[in-house]
Amino acid sequence: MPLLYVIVALVALARTAELIHANRNTRALLARGGVEAGRGQYPLFVILHTAWLIALVALIPPDAPLVWPWLVLFVLLQFARVWVIASLGPYWTTRVITLPDAPLVRRGPYRFLRHPNYLVVAIEIPTLPLAFGAWPIALAFGLANLALLAWRIRIEDRTLAPRREELSPND
Repeated sequence: MPLLYVIVALVALARTAELIHANRNTRALLARGGVEAGRGQYPLFVILHTAWLIALVALIPPDAPLVWPWLVLFVLLQFARVWVIASLGPYWTTRVITLPDAPLVRRGPYRFLRHPNYLVVAIEIPTLPLAFGAWPIALAFGLANLALLAWRIRIEDRTLAPRREELSPND
């Protein structure tokens, strides 16, 4: 089996496991009084990420040469993704869910960045196609993902703004 297919299958399997975990967290947060914001953008992320995986298999020749530095970067990004998920714990979802009385997470990568998960995704979407020399796929999906992330970040920042304002500079 070509390495491309193995890698895409592993990524699809990992994303499926993440969706199961995220859906469990989403149900628990909603049961605790959580509120979803920006519902309209979520299906577009699902479509984009599904189309990205399909494009990798459909448009990249199975015997495409591997560009190892890009693959190494992609693998490193998966460790960053796990760090983000572990840092958010029960608050990690694939949707924008806020629980009004929950504290903002300030551990792990959230000590340094406001949106580390989105940074990881913004880099990994073009990185995997580049690992197989598919720069047109990297460019197209990278730009589409950036547009969706910009929309989502605005939603999330607007949703979390009241809780951020409650924090004093010394918190």
